[in-house]
Amino acid sequence: MRVFTVLGPTQSGKTTLVEALSRLDDGRSTRFDVAGVVTLHGFDYLGEPWVAIDVGGGADNLSYAGPAMAVSDTVVLCVPPDPDASVLVAPYLRMVEEAGVPCILFVNRMDNPNGRLRDIVSALQGYASHHILLRQIPIREGDKVVGAVDLISERAWKYREGQPSALIEIPKSVEEREHEARAELLEELSDFDDHLLEQLIEDREPPSEEIYHLAAEVLQHHQLIPACIGSAAHRNGLTRLMKALRHEAPQVDVAAENDGATDGVKAIAAFADVKKHIGKITVLRGLGEGVKAHDQLGGEAVGSLVALDAKTQIDGIAAGEIGLAVKSDHLVPGNLYTAEQAIPLPEWARGRPAGYRQLVLPAHEKDDVRLSNALTRLAEIDPGLTVEQDEQSGHAIVGTQGPQHMRRIVDKLKEDFSVEVVTEPVQAEYRETISKPVEQHYRHRKQSGGAGQFADVVIDVAPLPRGTGFEFEEVVKGGAVPRNYIPAVEQGARDATEEGPIGHPVVDLKVTLKDGKHHSVDSSDHAFRIAGKMAVKEAIAQAKPILLQPILKVEMHLPSVFVGDIVPTISSLSGQVLGFEAHPAASGWEVFNALLPAVARDELIRSLASATRGTGWAVFAFDHFEEVHGPIPEAAKRKEMSA
Repeated sequence: MRVFTVLGPTQSGKTTLVEALSRLDDGRSTRFDVAGVVTLHGFDYLGEPWVAIDVGGGADNLSYAGPAMAVSDTVVLCVPPDPDASVLVAPYLRMVEEAGVPCILFVNRMDNPNGRLRDIVSALQGYASHHILLRQIPIREGDKVVGAVDLISERAWKYREGQPSALIEIPKSVEEREHEARAELLEELSDFDDHLLEQLIEDREPPSEEIYHLAAEVLQHHQLIPACIGSAAHRNGLTRLMKALRHEAPQVDVAAENDGATDGVKAIAAFADVKKHIGKITVLRGLGEGVKAHDQLGGEAVGSLVALDAKTQIDGIAAGEIGLAVKSDHLVPGNLYTAEQAIPLPEWARGRPAGYRQLVLPAHEKDDVRLSNALTRLAEIDPGLTVEQDEQSGHAIVGTQGPQHMRRIVDKLKEDFSVEVVTEPVQAEYRETISKPVEQHYRHRKQSGGAGQFADVVIDVAPLPRGTGFEFEEVVKGGAVPRNYIPAVEQGARDATEEGPIGHPVVDLKVTLKDGKHHSVDSSDHAFRIAGKMAVKEAIAQAKPILLQPILKVEMHLPSVFVGDIVPTISSLSGQVLGFEAHPAASGWEVFNALLPAVARDELIRSLASATRGTGWAVFAFDHFEEVHGPIPEAAKRKEMSA
């Protein structure tokens, strides 16, 4: 079985292309949908079984591209016929090159292009480290593309609506361009073959069979990116593309090597989904000796195995084949599996981090535990999803690839897990500190029958440098506070820092126990803990408390053409530009570093998506706390103040 993935931006015609390729032989095809993002199409072509993986376009779906490439022999990158759209293809070119997966570029909708093919390829080349090599050139009648010339066989084909193209003589109008483009193709290929280079130097015409063989070699080693043209909607150019996949794309062993599969690896888990009334279904591709139903995989027995129609029982999945594992909850996508263990896929297959975050709460309190279980299961199967707990509220913080991805998760919770939820923005985690030293005396005394409570302390609180945290020291002399009670005073001081006057944890202060008194009968750990807490609370209130806001270090990845649009955005969000530089391994990309108040995180995500047409993303990390000048922000006020 041969497997290829079709990637490309939204509205590039990926789905139309996959469906048209699966119908080339007019046979019956099967399909399996994963989370409304990925569709696997199984079909036969010239008597051979194939699977085409269609990954939805757009930034919210990019996290599925890595696992799709990992399970595929080849990638078909479907691109619009418009030089201005090249930047939308940039994230996919970058992923393909990071993965090292063989790739064929297909310029779709060439029946109605928005520019010349050489301009389209030139624009795309700006985002590719590997050379994009034209395998065909268009035949034009006026402004309309009516066919193509294959540069290796030097045959011309005229498009026919909904039918295979017709073989024709190369028109006189394209002969000069054909000779020029073929010479460029041969020159590029000669860089990888000395024999071809000798033939060109000696002005000998190389046989087409040798050129096809060399083209297959450079594709399989991902040394060049060949480019074909056509129109999926009109079934133009599809046979040429399918022949390239059939004769030039590598077999499963190349994919296994690229994934880092070692001896003993039996399968790769690419995707998984939870279907209502069925449970978890995992998409597997067999490697090595393959896997049979009820075999050990990852230390546990596999459940039943079915074909892509999710109905037909199969005995096993041989090397190269794709099937579905049902009732095998221990299998997690993104892993290679031996009989006993799971091995994570390489870094390139894991996608970019989830930058868009929301608090997710159950609409009904009774669903709190069910929501937690559902999110845990979704985090296992969704490569772009993260789940963590909010320290302040205890609710789940769900990280996704964007708003559309978040809506998809909310819908899936309702439809497949019967859990309705509401979402809220994640609030920035403010802190408080003090700005001057204060000495405070506090006496705790309580008498209510029986043994009383007594503790007397004198403490100093003083500010510390940013990032120091909390320090405690005691300088008590003469046993005024017995040593066995001092840990209780320290714990009370720490209790006092949990919530300051504005309602946030207090940081960067030092508490020094200077003096105190005790009672031989009524003093206790409990009494000194209360005294320490109240003394520090009163001291903080008098020490000119100030509000600190979290500052994030932001690393943005974006095409170079958009850098100028982001600089004023950072300034408008009260951030600080640290600098930007060309990405060391991704052509046409910049790495832009900045500092940003955490409260502006969501706004930056929206602005970045808008400014870069959905191609840029950001990685956030806490950097430091910084004093907030001016009025207290509404979001930072204590709960009872904002209620």
